Amino acid sequence: MTLRLIATGGTFDKHYDEIRGELTFADCHLPEVIRRTRMTMPVNLETLPLLDSLDMQDADRQRILASCRAAAEPAIVIIHGTDTMRETAQVLGAAALNKTIVLTGAMVPYEIAGSDALFNFGFAAGVAQTLPAGVYVAMNGQVFAWDRVRKNRAAGVFETVSGS
Repeated sequence: MTLRLIATGGTFDKHYDEIRGELTFADCHLPEVIRRTRMTMPVNLETLPLLDSLDMQDADRQRILASCRAAAEPAIVIIHGTDTMRETAQVLGAAALNKTIVLTGAMVPYEIAGSDALFNFGFAAGVAQTLPAGVYVAMNGQVFAWDRVRKNRAAGVFETVSGS
């Protein structure tokens, strides 16, 4: 099995710009992440425009959906910002693509000490190979159905909700 990876940005892919003192986007971290995790399964990496998920518009979600539709692989991991991950998951879930699509991200950027990015990536890559077709959010060791998840901003975690 080959795993499709789609990078869309989010905190996972942010870099600290020492000159401006800001978190910004530069190159995608996934090639380094794949190397560091020592993944032995084949992957196809697709990098879409890297965005903070708060800046995502409907057209950006449609671009992600089009990439998922066009993917030959039955399992897809999407690196996405956590603030609007649920909204993108809803677009993908409603499309019923008969693929296993797992969205993940990070609360702390990959290149910053103490980041959850590497763990979340590995976890998402693993569950994408075992879950049945559907759309899921995988964060911090838990898997959530696309229509039963929310980000609890106060606690800094994702949690299950009873309805969509």
